[in-house]
Formats: sequence, C-alpha cells, structure tokens
Amino acid sequence: MQSFVTVARESNVSRAAERLHLTQPAISLQLKRLSAETGLKLFNRTSRGVELTRDGAALLIKAEQVLAALEDFRQTANRMTGTVRGTLHVGTVIDPDFIRLGQFLRAVAQTAPDLQTQLAHGMSGDVPVRLLRGEIDVGYFLGDPEDGPPAPGPETALSESPFQYRALTRFKYRVVAPAGWEQRTAGRDWKALAELPWIGTPPASVHNRLLSRLFSDLGVTQNRVAVVDQEPSMLAMVRSGGGLSLCRESVALNEKQIHGLVVVDHAEIEVKLGFLTLASRKGEPAIDLAFELIRKIWSLSD
Repeated sequence: MQSFVTVARESNVSRAAERLHLTQPAISLQLKRLSAETGLKLFNRTSRGVELTRDGAALLIKAEQVLAALEDFRQTANRMTGTVRGTLHVGTVIDPDFIRLGQFLRAVAQTAPDLQTQLAHGMSGDVPVRLLRGEIDVGYFLGDPEDGPPAPGPETALSESPFQYRALTRFKYRVVAPAGWEQRTAGRDWKALAELPWIGTPPASVHNRLLSRLFSDLGVTQNRVAVVDQEPSMLAMVRSGGGLSLCRESVALNEKQIHGLVVVDHAEIEVKLGFLTLASRKGEPAIDLAFELIRKIWSLSD
C-alpha cells in the first residue's frame, strides 16, 4: 500500500523506488499484487511514467487514510512504550509567552519523558535556513512559509514547498513612534510614513520582510536610520526619539500606556505565527509528536 501511494504521488515507479529505498522491480511486483488482490487496474502507463486510473484515484484516498491510521497507531504505541527518545532541537522566536513555549515544553516532558528539548532562539527568517541545514528539527515562524528560502531538497519538486507548516494564530503588527510625534504621523499613509526615520532590522527579521515587500510594492524607499536585531533595543530607540518601528499590537498598546509612545493610526499589518519542519521528516516520531502537541496547545482542528 505504501508503494501504491508513493507511485501515485510521484507518477513514476523509478522515483518511488528511490523514495522507498527499494528496487524498481520490487515496486512493480507489489503494484501487480495489489492490482490482483483488488481486481482493479490502478495505473496507466504514459510517456513520462504512470498515471492513476479512475479506480486507482478512488482507491488512493482510502489508502492514504489507512496509512495515516497506521501511523497514528504506531506513534501512540511508541509513546506508550516510551520509545520517543533523543533530542528535539526547537527554533524559537520573539518572547516565550507569546508562542506558548512553556506549555509546549511541559507537554513534551509529560508525554515523552525520554525526549529532551534544546532551544535555539533567533530571528524568524533564520528558522527555514536552520531547518534546511539540519541545525534544528522544528521551529516557530512569523509570516508565510513561502517567505523562506526557495531551496527544495532533491526529493521535492520545484512547485512544492520543502516545509511542513501549521498556522497557529494571526495577530497584528502596528507602527509605533516616539512620544510627542502625534502631529508628525497623523494622517500619513504608508508612502508618507516611509519618509520618516525608521529603526530598521536585518533581512531575516519579519519586520524587514514585511516592510520591504510593502514599500517595494508602493515604489518607495524606507528611511532607515539604524538597524537593530532585538525587539527591546528597537523599543528603546523609539522611546529615545530615534524613529518609527513595527511592534506587535499588544506590546504597542502597552508601550503607549506606560511610556507614552504613539501608535500610528491605520498603519497595521496582519501576520501569521506558524510551526515549521521539513516535509521530508514527516512521520518521524519526535516530529509528529511535536506537531500533535502544538495542535492541542493551540486548540487547532485536525
């Protein structure tokens, strides 16, 4: 059944054999046996490989459901016997409370006590790069996964993403300005705001990715007077009168109340927080456990 599903996804027996680390004759024999057992013709040959018949396409849906159920059974059995072991390297971003990191770590410790976690904190744009380099196993990501590097692996078609992604929540970034800048920012649209001084961030920062795309689409250049890579430093420079900066809405409103920063009207960008790993690693017990726990922590549907 695994051979059938893989050949259907690849539309090629040779590529399926490579994916499954089997020989092409072995795959062909398994397909013949499945066809004989079901009494159905599953594939038609084409000049490029094979394509599913109508019966094969209908059977593929059921086969994927069966394999998913078997994988769920295996993962449950592994956790019950404590076989999820090793170290899970997690890429983290922004502050722990916002991404519910404490809940995740506690859930891992309770569910798989033999699985250790090791954290690597950094900017969101570095997470896809670290995944591709094998430096981390999973990571949190701000923005769309397409924002990551277009570097699919050898088993991934150019039209496919190399990542498995789960959106967790949406939130807003607001523009904050130093106290007393109400008149300087009032009534300004994004084009006019670009002319004011900005506290910039490195390319891997979600701030940089969001604003670079926005200002590029508008055909204007952001007036960056400084570049910092930590949110506390950005806010400190805004408080000291250095210029504008993006800031999560909850933090922006808190800064307005405590330090008198100006939250610019009508200047906001909606962003997704997600959880990311390599698509090629789907099915590994530790990876699947991480995604299952994330789903429960964030109350996401299946």
